[in-house]
Amino acid sequence: MNLCKVLGTVVASEKHPAFHARKLLVVQPLDEKQAPMGKSFLAVDHTSGAGKGDVVLVLREGTGVRQILQDKTLPIRSLVVGVVDKVQLGPA
Repeated sequence: MNLCKVLGTVVASEKHPAFHARKLLVVQPLDEKQAPMGKSFLAVDHTSGAGKGDVVLVLREGTGVRQILQDKTLPIRSLVVGVVDKVQLGPA
């Protein structure tokens, strides 16, 4: 799983049928201190309702994504699986 920040949404009038009625988000990977790291990428929002500025958990493994969505044929590699309320480092 990756910690990411939602940078915005993607709107496409033509897309693969697997993406029909699914929200596409541009996400930026974050390190443990929530600083940007690496390149942004696209992720499908599963059911979290995430929006611009939200910190989210992204699953970036196709087999796991297909298991969650219960469809072995989907060409989806990155899936937002949750919105992060808080990140705490060190002792609780």
